[in-house]
Amino acid sequence: MGCSSCSTGKDGQPKGCKNNGTCGTDGCNKLTVFDWLSDVELPGGQKAFDCVEVRFKNSRKEFFRNTEQLTLSIGDIVATEASPGHDIGMVTLTGELVRVQMKKKNTDPASKEIPKVYRKASQKDIDVWQAAREREDAMKVKARQIAIRLKLKMKISDIEFQGDASKAVFYYTAEERVDFRQLIKEFAYEFKTRIEMRQIGFRQEAARLGGIGSCGRELCCSTWLTDFRTVKTSAARYQQLSLNPLKLAGQCGKLKCCLNYELDTYLEALKDFPRQDQKLTTQKGDAVCQKIDIFKGKLWYAYEKEYNNWIELDTDAVKEILKAQREKNPVASLEEFTSEIPVEKAEFSNAFGQDSLTRFDKPKRKKPKNKRKSNKHKKSKKNNANS
Repeated sequence: MGCSSCSTGKDGQPKGCKNNGTCGTDGCNKLTVFDWLSDVELPGGQKAFDCVEVRFKNSRKEFFRNTEQLTLSIGDIVATEASPGHDIGMVTLTGELVRVQMKKKNTDPASKEIPKVYRKASQKDIDVWQAAREREDAMKVKARQIAIRLKLKMKISDIEFQGDASKAVFYYTAEERVDFRQLIKEFAYEFKTRIEMRQIGFRQEAARLGGIGSCGRELCCSTWLTDFRTVKTSAARYQQLSLNPLKLAGQCGKLKCCLNYELDTYLEALKDFPRQDQKLTTQKGDAVCQKIDIFKGKLWYAYEKEYNNWIELDTDAVKEILKAQREKNPVASLEEFTSEIPVEKAEFSNAFGQDSLTRFDKPKRKKPKNKRKSNKHKKSKKNNANS
């Protein structure tokens, strides 16, 4: 968590606003953009950009045109155009950086289809919005019960109310096409509002629900990652990872997004390595690559029909062998290029008795001798001496 009010408490829950990243201070939100042009004044005669960026429920952002010339700043709650009615959101960006964001999202700033900002939200608008959001959790439980009763192969992951509480969007995931005509009828009868069903992917579902990854930290998609790039199994192969689906898959069931984080570095390092599918031709025979170590710059080769005997080579040696191979002057054998470095054994001294297994045990107490038995033994000795 980024802000002080949302910092983690003793039990792992946010000790401040308890909104799991959607606090009013806007410091721990993954969709927040730093406005580094906020203190820079526009040149004389230039008008400010008339579009603003508005965030809704920490999951989506949209662009709106400020036709009323309202004085808006980051953090303002505004009422925006929706179909039907209006929606309530928070302004996340204003000024020239909005133009950059629109270009990044392939949105035309001159388009007439950009919706409008109606006004700054009044207290009544905020009260209706908050009351609608408080209904979402209870509705989610009831909606899942109805879907299970109708035996639909789908999972309702989240519900988002429109700002004026006139419509509710149900986000769901499904592997196949779902006929939810009867489901919408029952939802409309049960919740007394307009219903919209919106299908999302499994990665978007994991971003909405959140969780803890195998690294022990919060999921990247629910904290800072805003776009989902394609992750292929070749990313795991380039990084010499075992193709184990249980280890490579995230909570969404897809390949982990973090497989792409270091992929470019591995691809850059592999440029110095020769092709692994290329055989090394020597006078002793052809050798095939069995394994590589990117960090150490080593390759292991084995002669054909002698796959149990691996020979370690560095990249420079392999390049030299390939050069001789191209010149049709193959080397005698791979063993000529192996460099065996003797491993020095470390000697440990027992200066403080650290290798003793009983150094932490309590010393045993000596048993006191039985005085009666010792006296009897002395008397028997005296009697034997007198006799």
